[in-house]
Amino acid sequence: MMIHGFKSSNQDFSFGPWKLTAIKTHIMKSADVEKMAEEMHMPCLPEMMFGDNVLRIQHSSGFGIEFNARDALKRVNKNQGAVKVACAEEWQESRSDSEHSKEIVKPYDWTYTTDYKGTLLGSNLIFDVVPTAERINTEKLKTREQIMFFEEVLLFEDELHDHGVSSLSVKIRVMPSGFFLLLRFFLRVDGVLMRMNDTRLYHESDKTFMLREYTSRESNISSLSHVPPPLFTEPNEISQYLPVTETIYEKLEFPMLPQTERGDSVGPITVPPP
Repeated sequence: MMIHGFKSSNQDFSFGPWKLTAIKTHIMKSADVEKMAEEMHMPCLPEMMFGDNVLRIQHSSGFGIEFNARDALKRVNKNQGAVKVACAEEWQESRSDSEHSKEIVKPYDWTYTTDYKGTLLGSNLIFDVVPTAERINTEKLKTREQIMFFEEVLLFEDELHDHGVSSLSVKIRVMPSGFFLLLRFFLRVDGVLMRMNDTRLYHESDKTFMLREYTSRESNISSLSHVPPPLFTEPNEISQYLPVTETIYEKLEFPMLPQTERGDSVGPITVPPP
């Protein structure tokens, strides 16, 4: 479980032609959450909704990518509950006293599982998303480099009526050579299931593209009897024990920029020392 600090912050960091923005603010008020749930045609939203939190990476010419809770929840299956467990009915009943769910509690995925990989930004210019055989160079990421900027933003979290946890968070680190981002959906339904959907985004300063890798892992708890139980609450540790169920490898290619703007977006970015 993450520590919930309620200190609002709005940080901008410039990196060559890129502007990175991390906005962290309070949990949404229940009235706002109910209104958003109605707009999204969902019976309810996660207990801890950080609907105003965002992590954004935007090029000076306008295109980019951002990560926010609303777009992530749009990817949740609204038609059926994907995980049937004994506690599901009890859990839904506990929430049926909220105004908008009095009519009919529709079946839906109460675990809030999402395959969200970010929201592309831009009007005239936008990333061109293409499949790729290229992979993120994890060895390069392990080399010791100065961390010029680091931020972690929680988008939502729910304790599934004390039967586990469902959370979505995104973190980024910027080095002189580029930046690396991890968006992680983590689900633990106690006694039933573990699931993790990771999106990794990597940009090297001298390249005209970003690499995006999506990996989904899942296991029944019954198949994890060999894993020490303390690891069940440690996503970084448990991931190696969860079999991969899906992978998507993509290249986010920069749009063709007007000649005047191509300067430092194509060549290596030189960042003055702090």
